[in-house]
Amino acid sequence: MDARLNLFTNPVAAKVIKHVVAASNAAMSSGVPESTVELVRMRTSQINGCAVCVDMHTKDAAHRGESAVRINLVSAWREATVYTEAERAALALAEEGTRIADGGGVSDEVWENAAKHYDDEQLATLVSTIALMNTWNRLNVLTKQPAGDYVPGQWS
Repeated sequence: MDARLNLFTNPVAAKVIKHVVAASNAAMSSGVPESTVELVRMRTSQINGCAVCVDMHTKDAAHRGESAVRINLVSAWREATVYTEAERAALALAEEGTRIADGGGVSDEVWENAAKHYDDEQLATLVSTIALMNTWNRLNVLTKQPAGDYVPGQWS
């Protein structure tokens, strides 16, 4: 499969990506566990059908020691018993924040539950991560970026 557009050699796309990477790095300063952030990235990417990001974030999570069970169950997290209440709150926020057109945005219930587990800085990290993952997903899906060849840490 060939990409419709090379996001790294196209001058406009490369400039945009530079800023999205900088924003992604800035969002990670609040102390939300990296494992939680990876779960949010995986779930957002699954919802959006972004194979590139699912490939990347499942491999990165495994490389950092995440269990295969937790990685494989993230798409069915509501029925799984392997996630903490805080992780479940983050995953619910990721789902509603990604599916905003389906339900009218993030419900007060989901937000309030997330706020029980995360302070304002951590909520900002989660919100920013969800928004930025949606950006990455759209860049990749719109341009049909191929997936499967990612090596853990490749873009670190």
